Amino acid sequence: MKDIRIKHVEARTPTGLYVHFEGERARRTIDLGGWIATGGEILAPLRDPELFARVKPSDYGAAISWDNGDGDLSIDALHLKKIADEQRPFDNGELRTWQQRVMISNAEAADFVGVSQSTWATYRVNANIPRSVGIAIRASERDPLLLQAHLRPRRAGRPRKTG
Repeated sequence: MKDIRIKHVEARTPTGLYVHFEGERARRTIDLGGWIATGGEILAPLRDPELFARVKPSDYGAAISWDNGDGDLSIDALHLKKIADEQRPFDNGELRTWQQRVMISNAEAADFVGVSQSTWATYRVNANIPRSVGIAIRASERDPLLLQAHLRPRRAGRPRKTG
């Protein structure tokens, strides 16, 4: 795996950052509100906007820190990038690639994310995909057991007539 380094970081909102990762052209906007909220007492000081604004790269870009790397107020570049990747909007190209990779029909994909087939068809051509759908698909990529547990395969063709 390639070494992930942070070139520049800047606080933009009480929980939001602009981060420039080495090797990437554009800066990423990352919201750490959820990370801070679930970090308990260790991360509670970051709720202070003045402290949050003091963020700096540390460990030669391997992390960012609010306490010069001396305490617990840090996050490493790998986890910061993972949060950024998860927050990136999920587009229809990613959706179609996933569906092709897991080899499921439109009906099966619609069932998996809990929408109608016509809604799924709209997602395939329109990049305005709900965040919850992106979360479910990305989670199933990381853990294929999710897809295996919730996929309901359909048989091709129409049911046979009886009688």
